[in-house]
Amino acid sequence: MDTIARVVEDDLSVLALPVFLVAVLLEALWSRLKQRKLYGLKDTLASLSMLVASGAVEVVPRLAAVTLMISLHDASPLRDVIERQWWAWLVLFFLDDFSYYWFHRFNHEVRLFWAGHVNHHSSEYLNFGTALRQGVGERVHKMMFWLWLPVLGFDVGMILTMIGLNLIYQFWVHTEVVRKLPAWIEAVFNTPSHHRVHHASNTRYLDCNHAGVLIVWDRLFGTFSPEIESDPPVYGLTKNIHTFNPVKVVFHEYASLWRDVNRATRWCNKLSYLLLAPGWSHDSQDRRARTLRAMQAALEPKMDTGR
Repeated sequence: MDTIARVVEDDLSVLALPVFLVAVLLEALWSRLKQRKLYGLKDTLASLSMLVASGAVEVVPRLAAVTLMISLHDASPLRDVIERQWWAWLVLFFLDDFSYYWFHRFNHEVRLFWAGHVNHHSSEYLNFGTALRQGVGERVHKMMFWLWLPVLGFDVGMILTMIGLNLIYQFWVHTEVVRKLPAWIEAVFNTPSHHRVHHASNTRYLDCNHAGVLIVWDRLFGTFSPEIESDPPVYGLTKNIHTFNPVKVVFHEYASLWRDVNRATRWCNKLSYLLLAPGWSHDSQDRRARTLRAMQAALEPKMDTGR
């Protein structure tokens, strides 16, 4: 138990929290001086409340995951091969980032998971405060996407350290202050430009750019979209909730999902609401991101022809 407690408490993202809060204050001050209106007080308070709620919800799932990870590592035939060599840290960097990509992508493409992630996207601003608006419900299932790593011989301390470093990196991409970076950086890494796309509700940007550190995963798996100047990102949800009430921010999509499941009469439809992407419906138009993009692409040539 001492090992578990020590590992759980040694969370780099928690240690970085004071730096995050200072960055929020500095960006808000810059926004005020430049009259950019990048912040709203009620919105930022809602973001901070999500940070607190996610931390509270995470305690039990994290303890359970760490316990399981220790058991999986102890049973791994590679435990004496993969120690803390420099090359093991390098390999783990890529495997952790790969895990994060799929965790994040599933949060957007499985509605039950989306219900736990959506509050991160519910702000109509993109700033460092939004970075702290962590998904609350996603804390329940998050760690299962990393359970394969201790089987490969990586110890739980290494895994949680890399998860923390990845999360720290993601903080700085939540901003409008930084525009485009040199082309080679934009080609390889997740950047503010790429992450503005991820937080946008524009049809062309929906469910794109799930990267943690490396944008190459999105490029490889077909979920990349560049930020286009002629179509600036509009932040928030396709249907905004227009509330700062923390309870509604956390639970609004769970409530919507519950209503949809209840009105479906067939079990296959009930399961589809849980497991398919947001926007699927058994009795109305399919409004999943890919469907909407396909519809938009079909209309664009017609629009061009008519000019």
